[in-house]
Amino acid sequence: MPEMDALKEEFTEKRNPGSKLLRPKDAATLVIVDRTGNEPKVLLGKRRDDLAFMAGKYVFPGGRVDRTDKTVATASDLRPSEIAKLKVAMRGLPSAVRARSLAAAAIREAYEEAGLIIGARSTHAKTPPEGWKAFFAAGYAPALSGITFFARAVTPPGRPRRFDTRFFCIDSSAIVERQAINDGELSGLEWVTLEGARALDLPRITRVVLEDLSEQLDNGSLDHGTNPVPYYYHRNGAFKRDLITA
Repeated sequence: MPEMDALKEEFTEKRNPGSKLLRPKDAATLVIVDRTGNEPKVLLGKRRDDLAFMAGKYVFPGGRVDRTDKTVATASDLRPSEIAKLKVAMRGLPSAVRARSLAAAAIREAYEEAGLIIGARSTHAKTPPEGWKAFFAAGYAPALSGITFFARAVTPPGRPRRFDTRFFCIDSSAIVERQAINDGELSGLEWVTLEGARALDLPRITRVVLEDLSEQLDNGSLDHGTNPVPYYYHRNGAFKRDLITA
């Protein structure tokens, strides 16, 4: 498909010999899917034009994993199949704790950037970690059980910023509360059909994983937890696409 060809070209561009080789940072993106209408819709927002990274692009809520995402108390756990897939080719020491932190980060970012709470009522007595206080103050703890891991991409070498991003999706029915909160990075948040999303100014990787999502929605593998996870990365000067299975 044209999107894949463009992504392959981007991933095989030669880096500046003098550029510093950065280690990718763990990141997570959450695609929220509304299937109540005739066509599935996803939530997208436009990044501010003055941002240094992907300025003006339409993206899903997401960002870097914080250290507190590893220690936050959750109302429910990731499914074992998702933990297993997240641990495949995990940099450093693979662990269930790191797998959970990726999913937690996706939920936190959806709250910070869109004011959406995906969780369950909590009576957690301990003080929540920094970055999670407002979430818990609303009376909720993050719920991970409805999240599905469906794509992964590592920014190629030579870029000013590099991320090892895991793309998650969840049904919009998992949203338990909406608040008027936005950290300012995303504007014009709106629900758009997959066809409508394709017409927006999307980063190449977002455009490709949108097609991955569409395919997995069509074949039902997301709902059954049997979806192989496309994994995009760069190795030895070449573009790679593997499939992660549990």
